[in-house]
Amino acid sequence: MDYYEILGVPRDAAKEEIKSAFRQKARTLHPDVNKAPDASEKFKELGKAYETLMDDNKRSTYDRFGEDGLRNAGFDTSGPFAGGFGDLNDIMNSFFGSMGAHFGFNFGFGADPNAPQKGNDLRFDIELEFEEAVFGVNKEIKFEHLEICSSCRGTGAEKNSKPETCGQCGGTGHVQQIMRTPLGTISQVGICPECRGTGHVIKNPCKECKGYGKIDVEKSVEIKIPAGVDNMSNIRLSGEGDAGINGGPAGDLFVVIHVKPSDYFKRDGVNVFTRLEISPAQAALGDEVVIKTLDGESKILIPAGIQSGNPIKIKNAGVPFLGRGSHRGEHVIIVSVKTPTNLSQEEKQLYKRLYELNTGKKHAETTLKDKIKGAFK
Repeated sequence: MDYYEILGVPRDAAKEEIKSAFRQKARTLHPDVNKAPDASEKFKELGKAYETLMDDNKRSTYDRFGEDGLRNAGFDTSGPFAGGFGDLNDIMNSFFGSMGAHFGFNFGFGADPNAPQKGNDLRFDIELEFEEAVFGVNKEIKFEHLEICSSCRGTGAEKNSKPETCGQCGGTGHVQQIMRTPLGTISQVGICPECRGTGHVIKNPCKECKGYGKIDVEKSVEIKIPAGVDNMSNIRLSGEGDAGINGGPAGDLFVVIHVKPSDYFKRDGVNVFTRLEISPAQAALGDEVVIKTLDGESKILIPAGIQSGNPIKIKNAGVPFLGRGSHRGEHVIIVSVKTPTNLSQEEKQLYKRLYELNTGKKHAETTLKDKIKGAFK
């Protein structure tokens, strides 16, 4: 079996695409709604494919060695539904949060399934370059969400038809069950299994949405990412989530920011840090050097006598405060004094003279090599 073929996605499909494919197929293959003889087996395969491709380690192993490779690597290949399916609403809740409610399934006894319900909130992950997060950027994103089916206007019924009153519960959404026990007869009221508490059934489901009243639609939106966002910041787009239920408002879309690290800058809140190597002469005498900042190249003054590890700070040259673009953190330069190697003869003479001035004694002319030779004579 080919997991990509089961889900109907290409081999380079992103996780959001895999999620969307699973959502669509789960609604039509679950044994509660699909009475085909092979529906159970297909639903098990669907769960196995989804679980594997959503796990980076499993997916990598599967792409190289197939299903046998997963077993040989010690992965459990039984899939999430090996022990049974459960209610589709519970499955959607465990996989996607509260998404089960968006398919008109069990809401739990005590809740009114016909009351307006807010649509599901969705998440979209986006990756930004380091500088894009610092200064802000406009980005176009494409995502899928559930919209009211335009063909049936959300009723789930084919044109020129409408949902009918449930014959089992008479439209109440609940049924009474009588149980005989050794202690006597017990009467229990529960959700009607035929209509799942809605009080109506769809005898002629809409061909477009398969009776669910909603369809997956891809949408493009341009968003403005403000300056100063950090890794795992999120932007809320009201009303861009899944469509509501029974006339309820749509959910929200949360755009989660992932910032690529910079090879040069290290960020800590609104401050950025860089390292600067200088020579002993520059450290002792001071200097003016050009460095790279968030705003381009800039000259800074190295004070005379600076020690290795000491910082030089440039105010208002760090990351903007969110919502206050004119206020920024600091650019902190950590100085590192580098000991020179491969000295020229002139440099050696100058360092010897400096050594004599600092220590008050002459530098030993005998090299380590000469000492070693002398030890074997």
